[in-house]
Amino acid sequence: MQESSIIQYFSEKSFEQGIEQGIEQGIEQGKKQHAVEAILTVLEVRFQPDVAEKLRPFLGVIDDLERLDHLHRVAARASNIDEFTHALLNLEN
Repeated sequence: MQESSIIQYFSEKSFEQGIEQGIEQGIEQGKKQHAVEAILTVLEVRFQPDVAEKLRPFLGVIDDLERLDHLHRVAARASNIDEFTHALLNLEN
């Protein structure tokens, strides 16, 4: 009986940790998705919607929330879509 309790305890702990990790990953994924959508909205409003949508795949692969935040700010200030694309491709100084 003692062995069964130990196994159950560790099984429950492992399950709880898995749930917590899943929640954290979900939150991070939601933040990333929101950041990408915010960038695309700015680009659609300031430039052309079809051009902004073409950049979605490039934005979608960025996992760094700080970089996405930076790109959001660049999108808001860019003079044209080329300036934003330059920043997106990391060609800025």
